Amino acid sequence: MLFINVFSTIILAGSVVAIPFRVLPLQSKRDVNPALVPSFGWQSGVNPDGTGNCDGAVNGTNGKPILVPCQCPPNSTFFLSNLNKNVAAGFVTTNPTVKVSFPTDNSTASQLARLNAAAVTLQNLEGPGVGCPISSTTFSAQGKAIGAETSTTGSSSATPLMSPPASSTPISSSAGCGVPTSTTVSTSTAVPTSTASTNSSVSPTDEQIATLAPPLGWQAGINPDGTGNCDGAVNGTNGKPILIPCQCPPDQTHYIANLTANIRAGHVILNPTVLLTFPTDNSTASQNARLNAAAVTIQNLNGAGKGCPIVATTFSAQQKAINAESTS
Repeated sequence: MLFINVFSTIILAGSVVAIPFRVLPLQSKRDVNPALVPSFGWQSGVNPDGTGNCDGAVNGTNGKPILVPCQCPPNSTFFLSNLNKNVAAGFVTTNPTVKVSFPTDNSTASQLARLNAAAVTLQNLEGPGVGCPISSTTFSAQGKAIGAETSTTGSSSATPLMSPPASSTPISSSAGCGVPTSTTVSTSTAVPTSTASTNSSVSPTDEQIATLAPPLGWQAGINPDGTGNCDGAVNGTNGKPILIPCQCPPDQTHYIANLTANIRAGHVILNPTVLLTFPTDNSTASQNARLNAAAVTIQNLNGAGKGCPIVATTFSAQQKAINAESTS
């Protein structure tokens, strides 16, 4: 697949000029084959609104493009460099609980694994949940197409990692270019994907889950703008709140019910490729695991990639505090 600069910064469009005698650096053994990297399918800077937001690749339920930071998607060099690092490490280096693989065959599972690696790299470019939203790409549509082709041929039952976004909303705090990102609620909010850890041998009780569940730290419906968007819990680089769907975050009852169901299953029920654990001790790793379980739950409330963005919560700030405490 080719990158297109038409997408927030991945514009690989342009002519390639052969330069005789030029010695190019050798590719790392672990570098991915660029031809297998899913294309963004979109370009950055489309229809800027003057506040740092531009049209994304996906329309919301109102029929209008979901807004994304104008720097999203990122440039191809920056993105590919980060993807190579993550694939070589086997996890997202800026968010180690998120595992990745990049198989090179053409099976449905391998295509979806590559799409997932690209998606979680994009969403965590600058840190956990700090990157560009999936709605700044056509990744959701690509996942759906892969799944549809599979069901047509009947060769595999693998489910696409994400589905097309449905409504708009910011998701992380800043893009690869240092700009607030956005994603959608009921739509392509990309969520970090899986944690490779297995379930604890002792399953937490409902009471423990309710007590230890990370607080959302924000409430829905703050400062509605009349178009379905409201202020989120995180400010963008312009100092203003990143907009989120007014129905985000979900109410506490809905949040805990979904989190509990996912913990019992050991994965996000509505997006089974996303694994999670919910250990009950107070170690840094366990606190981060619980935060991850909460994050992937709200990001997939209504289906794969259909939920509320992280910026509808204070999860990123909570994670920073946890990690800062562990290093102090």
